[in-house]
Amino acid sequence: MLAYLRKQMTAALEARAALKTELDSVLTAPTAENRNPSTDEAQRFNEKRDAVKAKDTEIEELAAKIKDLEQDEAREQRAAQVYADHGQAGERRERVRVTSEPETYRKGGQTSYFRDLYRATQKGDTAAAERLQRNDREVMEQRAVTTTDGSMGEFVPPLWMVNDYVELARAGRVTADRLRPQALPPGTDSISLPKVATGTAVAAQASQNTAVQNTDATLGSVTAAVETIAGQQVVPQQLLDQSPINVDDILLADLAADYAVKLDVFVLSNNAANKRGLLNVSGLNAVTYTDASPTVAELYPKVADGIQLVHTNRLMPADTIVMHPRRWAWFTAQVDTQGRPLVVPVANMPQNALAAMGENVSEGFVGTMQGLPVYVDPNVPTNLGAGTNEDRTLIFRSTDVILFEGTPQAEVFRETKADQLSVLLRFFNYAAIHSERYPKSISVISGTGLIAPTF
Repeated sequence: MLAYLRKQMTAALEARAALKTELDSVLTAPTAENRNPSTDEAQRFNEKRDAVKAKDTEIEELAAKIKDLEQDEAREQRAAQVYADHGQAGERRERVRVTSEPETYRKGGQTSYFRDLYRATQKGDTAAAERLQRNDREVMEQRAVTTTDGSMGEFVPPLWMVNDYVELARAGRVTADRLRPQALPPGTDSISLPKVATGTAVAAQASQNTAVQNTDATLGSVTAAVETIAGQQVVPQQLLDQSPINVDDILLADLAADYAVKLDVFVLSNNAANKRGLLNVSGLNAVTYTDASPTVAELYPKVADGIQLVHTNRLMPADTIVMHPRRWAWFTAQVDTQGRPLVVPVANMPQNALAAMGENVSEGFVGTMQGLPVYVDPNVPTNLGAGTNEDRTLIFRSTDVILFEGTPQAEVFRETKADQLSVLLRFFNYAAIHSERYPKSISVISGTGLIAPTF
């Protein structure tokens, strides 16, 4: 139970971090445009702030439960120690320290077994008798049984610390959590948004009492298809009944963790009509960096190019850079001609900085570059390009991409597998992404300059 609560705490803390990111993103546009939040933005800000407060309450409750269980566990450990010290009959077991010492009747030694035997039996020599007794103990120890199976080893069973089981390492949903979130509307398999294809126009009037400019706007639409992301696991009833921990909770949590990975991959790499991931949006800003021997000095201007393309074509600023952890590590490994780091550990250090480090994490926010926050996401593919060894760097305006997501469903079914005494565990959710509302709000840097880096 303690391991399960700790896992819940980790999930709650990650959820709070995501909510805080969403809360901060609400104010990104007003801050960039130097204006007060709109009514809709203020409402979303209040909703996100309330969600953060609610999550804080949940975290406090989990922390209290974990503290109680840790105290229980500590008491059990103390009781086990007392039991080990005193035994079942309450007798004190003496602890002795065994050190290495020579055998009593070793070859070349100064004592003789037969001489001591004669002295002990015929002369009553107590020292000789003590040496004989010591020799008997040494012989018994050399002939003692071992903990090997078949030689009394079965009486020393292995200890399985199931509460401290090792979870499967999985990535999170870094990029998905950077997008503009909305609840998936019920009762539909697609979400369509009207889009102004070409706009109206104005022009200087040629002269008074003459016709003014008259240009009709044209409309189109963009559609996001609803995707189902699901998984299942069949387990025997015996495992659920006989295991000392809740195996179904462990497996459902693992399914949920893999859902987070698959949703993030869907957001990044999906390439189907009406549900394209960010890397495959038609008409995005493509920035190519080709070099057999890439350098940070060459890649850095490409990042600036990706940023300016969003400014130029979307007429609004980008607010996010996403790259693979290996690419950020490559940035942090670079030094100038004096051996000083270009990505400095602390912002505003005296030397010129290509970027500034933030938190030292495997996924999530790691620092800033050219005024934008940098996020590393292990789900960014690293097998692209002709050599299947390239990754990608994304620069985008997160509020322009809408991620519709339903409520995750974790379910347990006993009836469907009743004939074989099995239980079906199932986890699923629905999602839809509107990534093509503004294709020019997304820049992707690609090319042979993004092959696997060397250090």
